[in-house]
Amino acid sequence: MIRKEKYLCLLIVVYLAVLVWSAIEPKDHFTWVLEVIPGVAGFVILTCTYKRFRFTDFAYTMILVHCVILFVGGHYTYAEVPLFHWIARACNGVRNNYDKVGHFAQGFVPALITRELVTRLHVVNGRMWTGFFAVCTALAISAVYELIEWWTALLTGESAEAFLGTQGYVWDTQSDMFWALVGSMTAVILFSRYHDRKMAVMK
Repeated sequence: MIRKEKYLCLLIVVYLAVLVWSAIEPKDHFTWVLEVIPGVAGFVILTCTYKRFRFTDFAYTMILVHCVILFVGGHYTYAEVPLFHWIARACNGVRNNYDKVGHFAQGFVPALITRELVTRLHVVNGRMWTGFFAVCTALAISAVYELIEWWTALLTGESAEAFLGTQGYVWDTQSDMFWALVGSMTAVILFSRYHDRKMAVMK
């Protein structure tokens, strides 16, 4: 238990360090606020519910990875992350695809969280139904996020352009949800057995 607590403390230190870094002279302050809100809200929820339900270290680690992705995107905006500009040039492309990494994580992590909740709380029985429920939940979250982006754009106009990050791609919304689907299926298909072993230790 002590080793687990130390590991969680390490994750929190990394989380706070990246959050503080992202807040230092971000490219667009409005976009930064919009992008980091999910990560900050998730941290608050996990902190408040920690005594009642503790996730596996695997889940906490993946949640941190997702938060780092959000904070990096918030700092640079998703369309301006330097590494992915370099990748685009190296591949003779023109689009910065960092947002697709974010949407992959938006499918992977919610599917992982959902899978752990429904398994350990016995909400759904059976591996197939658990996986199906996890993927559907991740897709629902992705769809709601796209609706939030739409509403934000309607309310704020040009101020939300960096938040949307479409970069002129007409099928950006559908592509975002597709990558969330890929992320959720990756979590369920490739990591289920490893996740199950981690959850078995929690019992």
